[in-house]
Amino acid sequence: MVEKLIDQIGGEAVLRALVDRFYDIIEETETGSQIVKLHKRGHGMGHARIEQFNFLSGFMGGRNYYLEKYGHMDVRGMHEHVPITQQDAENWLCCMDQALDEMQLSGAHIERLRRVFRRVALLLVNSLADWGEKQETASSPV
Repeated sequence: MVEKLIDQIGGEAVLRALVDRFYDIIEETETGSQIVKLHKRGHGMGHARIEQFNFLSGFMGGRNYYLEKYGHMDVRGMHEHVPITQQDAENWLCCMDQALDEMQLSGAHIERLRRVFRRVALLLVNSLADWGEKQETASSPV
């Protein structure tokens, strides 16, 4: 039997510490400054900390807190209202990499997690300019 990723990293307590450290980095660094602005346009940083833990718990094979609360795990749908650029995705990944390193989480399972985080972060990019398309503005002809 394959051990769940949440158990491989040390359980919910370690996941909560990882999420807290990640958001500390987001709030304390220039790299995270745009992400802070995006969250403040929504429910705020406190909400983001709670819901990221809830989502990642289920994502890593633990209790499905997010699914229990919202009835879905549609990460793209969760973020579709937020303009996410390629740079935002890279900054998110940089901050998560730093948090994983600071928490001294390593091993093959963490490298797989980093690759999955990269795929998901890039999937969330929804800025038309980053996809080579012209964005419409109010003054643009239709």
